[in-house]
Amino acid sequence: MATDYEVTYILRPHIDEAEFDARIDGIAERLKASGGEVVSVEKIGKRRLAYEIDDVREGFYVIMNFKSNADQAKELERQLRLNEDVMRALLVRLDKPAPVPPPAPPPAQNQASAPG
Repeated sequence: MATDYEVTYILRPHIDEAEFDARIDGIAERLKASGGEVVSVEKIGKRRLAYEIDDVREGFYVIMNFKSNADQAKELERQLRLNEDVMRALLVRLDKPAPVPPPAPPPAQNQASAPG
C-alpha cells in the first residue's frame, strides 16, 4: 500500500542552474525506478540558511511529494544522505490532510432597535 511522503532537501549552492535541475531529476528518477510515484516537485530556489552548514550560508531548497511504501522511502532517505550535493534532507510521512474548517460567518451587525 502506497503512503504519501514529503521530502525537503537542500542542495549545495555551488551548482549551476542546469546541474540543479539534473540533480532534482536524478533524485526523482531513482525514486521512480524503485517503484515510487512522484506527485509534485517544488523548486523553492536559493535561500539563506538559518545556520551555517560546513561554512556554507546558502542552499537550493526543493520540496518533493511522492507516494511509495516504507522501504522505498527509507532507501530514498539513505541515498540523499550519501549524495555529496545534498546538505540536509527531511523526510516526513503525510497523514490524511486535515479537514478545512468552513469559513466563519460574517459578524452580526449590531442593530439597535429604536424605541418606538
